[in-house]
Amino acid sequence: MKAMVLPDERDNHQQYGLLEYPMTPPQANGSVVEIANGILWLRMPMPMALDHINVYLLKDVDGWYIVDTGLNTEKTRQLWLQVIEQHCQKKMIKGIICTHFHYDHSGLTSWLTQTFNVPLYMTYGEFYMLNTISRSVDTLGNKHQLAFYHRTGTPRSEVDAMMDSCRNDPFIKHSPESFTRLRGGDVLTIGQRRWQIIIGEGHSPEHACLYCEEDKLLLSGDQLLPSISSNILVNEMEPQGQPLKHWLRSLEQLQTLDINTLVLPAHGPVFRQMHLRVQQLIDHHVEQLSLLKSFALQQKEFNTYQAMKYLFKRSRSLAPIESMMALGETLAHLNWLEDNGDLICQSMNDSGINTYLPTPIIKKTGGTL
Repeated sequence: MKAMVLPDERDNHQQYGLLEYPMTPPQANGSVVEIANGILWLRMPMPMALDHINVYLLKDVDGWYIVDTGLNTEKTRQLWLQVIEQHCQKKMIKGIICTHFHYDHSGLTSWLTQTFNVPLYMTYGEFYMLNTISRSVDTLGNKHQLAFYHRTGTPRSEVDAMMDSCRNDPFIKHSPESFTRLRGGDVLTIGQRRWQIIIGEGHSPEHACLYCEEDKLLLSGDQLLPSISSNILVNEMEPQGQPLKHWLRSLEQLQTLDINTLVLPAHGPVFRQMHLRVQQLIDHHVEQLSLLKSFALQQKEFNTYQAMKYLFKRSRSLAPIESMMALGETLAHLNWLEDNGDLICQSMNDSGINTYLPTPIIKKTGGTL
């Protein structure tokens, strides 16, 4: 399943405007912007609400490394060939670095590694998840998945629509055969720069960011975006998972980096004021938790689906894949509140649906954090 931001989940525009954007983004047509000596920024188009992904080229002494790939489309393949011919000074591609498994970042890993006969660099968790998701398409809607969504209280017709959307998604199936493992703390020396691998969790299991301390540059992937909050999702693989807890910890880790760091994100413009952005994202999730606590105090009991409808109020209906992401994100927040002692989850009542009740702790605090 793809994981991306919900189109309407944008942070306060006034706060968004407080960040600094020192460069005009390239168009998604093979144009490039040189961020610094040996670092090229380009965009690949995507036929969806989030209409682009930023990808980067890092120059080594005798070639280039690609950071993230774009979708597996003929258009993206042709743009890569065009960019490499026009902007890489006839030097070879040496490797593909993939921040995480989501298919806008990894969709062309097989094609690029085979075309240029180069290694793929990923963390183990991301490579494993990429192959697991790719191979699970044929079993979508299995008994385990249906039981998971039934426990959330989601109507079966909506669950079926979610499964159909995943089955019909043309980008899910892609699985590179091998990889070179990245670990947190590893250092990649590319040209004159040393890039430290910083691991983030929450949006994906073992997301790799690349940080150059000397030049104060961060290739952040989806761990830090300037205008949207990446999806934090619980699904049937780990129904009691705590991705929100890990996400917040990962954001706090980024706050320890130099305040003047230039962030090179996977979506949106290159920006500065990363500490402000990190705090905005933390505040966003604190607000979501507060909303759910207030909702809990208003209800005798409720299920995940009802909480999702409250948390993701829209002027329009969510598409099935958006509902799947919204449901998973709601459950991530509910799991956090349950673990924090604010909610009690009554598992498997007579209807087979999990329901939540506020605890004495939340009643005493009145829903505040």
